[in-house]
Amino acid sequence: MASSRKSNSSAGSPADLAETVAARLDGNVRRGARLTVGLSGGVDSVVLLDCLRRAARHRGWHVAAVHVNHQLSPNAGRWAAFCRRLCAARRVPLEVVPVDVAHRGSGQEAAARAARYAAFAKQDCEFIVLAHHLDDQAETVLLQLLRGAGVRGLAAMPLVRKAEGGRRKAEVPAPAILRPLLGVTRAEILGYAKARGLKWIEDESNRDTRHARNFLRHDVLPLLGRRFPGYRATLARSARHLGEAAAVLDEVAAADGAGQLSGGSLAVAALRRLPPARARNLLRHFLDSQGVSMPATQHLDEALRQVMAARQDARIVMELDGARLRRFGGRVHVVRAAGVPRELRRRWRGERRLGLPELGGTVALERTTGRGIGIVRLAGAAVTIRVRQGGERLRPDRRRPRRSLKNLLQEARMEPWRRERLPLLFCGEQLVWVPGIGVDCAFRARRGEPAIAPAWLPAETEP
Repeated sequence: MASSRKSNSSAGSPADLAETVAARLDGNVRRGARLTVGLSGGVDSVVLLDCLRRAARHRGWHVAAVHVNHQLSPNAGRWAAFCRRLCAARRVPLEVVPVDVAHRGSGQEAAARAARYAAFAKQDCEFIVLAHHLDDQAETVLLQLLRGAGVRGLAAMPLVRKAEGGRRKAEVPAPAILRPLLGVTRAEILGYAKARGLKWIEDESNRDTRHARNFLRHDVLPLLGRRFPGYRATLARSARHLGEAAAVLDEVAAADGAGQLSGGSLAVAALRRLPPARARNLLRHFLDSQGVSMPATQHLDEALRQVMAARQDARIVMELDGARLRRFGGRVHVVRAAGVPRELRRRWRGERRLGLPELGGTVALERTTGRGIGIVRLAGAAVTIRVRQGGERLRPDRRRPRRSLKNLLQEARMEPWRRERLPLLFCGEQLVWVPGIGVDCAFRARRGEPAIAPAWLPAETEP
């Protein structure tokens, strides 16, 4: 059961962690930066918040907190209330974010982590500051080793890491992750909390040794500590060495993929010319650059085999974590799973930009003269944006007859998954414009005629 704890120990004060936190952040955080603490209410995050507030006074940092309520424990509401009281007393802005964790059983821990980091990614700040410490790092190294992780996984947690979980908006990157307590032990954190008279809550699930991390923490590591008392620092040092090795592998992958990575895709030829180990390394690098969680070794090997061995015209589709790996036109693409909004019908009323979140982008309609769609030709019927239903026809070339949109898209070598999510501009029931194909001849502006030049801007290309 959750409980609230306080200690008024009269023991001597431990080393001041506030300055330790400040020293770890000074090289990475500018003056006046916005920092948000991931606040669970446990002793680690409570101490981190206390340290960060003290360090921020002389550095102009703006400190806030976020509490992610996973809604898995009957005490979850009490923990959120505790965090609200704690932050209110310290005048720290707090956002409580409830999330739904779909998985149960062995997958629950990973699902909760994914939901938590997705919530972090949406925070309006430059850094999310987390309270992982030296004991957490040792546990992570051992867990990754037992899972058969590669060099990157065994490097465990770095001090600073690029955002996980996406972007706040199309043009705004998610905050980076900072972990300034990685060199501090759990015992030192507890000593600081007692010396400062801090209150915190206990999560009853932290005692449940059915979870792998708790099993290591309570049953394995105390035994290991009796024989190897310096194991925490030793494992952390190994993680740093592996982190350096992972950085070198990234440099090798970048060199191997030079000129072959563009537009979110990778040339198959770049993989084929490499020995197997370097081809796997390049594919890992590509997937990581696209924000894809690294698949298990056997899945990565199978993806590489299919991509390289299949015939040229084969359509390769492999399921990844929330995305698909596809091959088309001699290139490998990561395609996010997204439905096709067949019922989309958006009326254009003269706007210069028409946002289409259903399709993941914006149609820009620049006012021009003698280029694009003649405005006078759009009079007399509603102008709408829709998606393909089948059977559409267009005549972009005066020298050729009207043709099916299906054939035009195939000739243009447009990727199949893009074809279904293109915004098509209609005047009444007549197709006028298709991105990547052009304007129907009957609607094309004449010289000197007022016109609009439409352009499709997917989210990743919007200015």
